[in-house]
Amino acid sequence: MTLRFSLAALAATVLLSLPLAAQDHPEGLHVHDIYARSTGQVGASGAIFLMIHNNTATDDRLIAAASDVAERVELHTHLEDANGVMQMLHVKEGFPIPAGDMHALERGGDHVMLLGLTRVLQDGDTFPVTLTFEQAGDVVIEAVVDNARKPDAGGMMMDHGDGHGHSGHGTGGHGTGG
Repeated sequence: MTLRFSLAALAATVLLSLPLAAQDHPEGLHVHDIYARSTGQVGASGAIFLMIHNNTATDDRLIAAASDVAERVELHTHLEDANGVMQMLHVKEGFPIPAGDMHALERGGDHVMLLGLTRVLQDGDTFPVTLTFEQAGDVVIEAVVDNARKPDAGGMMMDHGDGHGHSGHGTGGHGTGG
């Protein structure tokens, strides 16, 4: 009777948690944990970090980003060269997001780079960013500047001398693809 009761309690717990899980990861393409880092100076650079979930049956690809807070917005990543030095590189082909998978844009890895800031960005400031996907099209998100954010456990801390860093989780908004 105890085993049967335990199994029933476990089943009830799982069933009751399903609506909550669906809210955390809705169907379709969605973006969350969005934040930016910036030196706060006009003309300097910054970066945006976020998590993309592709809860669809179709592979997609983040191919571009745009925002009026920078002269140029590019998709970047970090790669180690033959001498062990990390280099930041523009990824012109974008980032694949396979069906049913997720892709983190985080410190020390893939990220959205803001080049030539057109205004001062200070902690707590928010600004819109348009992410362009091959399949989902344009997704408008809201980034919040959070320079105090620390990388998650296991994340790499990178300092490029330009005031931008990279991490995985944060606050921000949700975007849904069309």
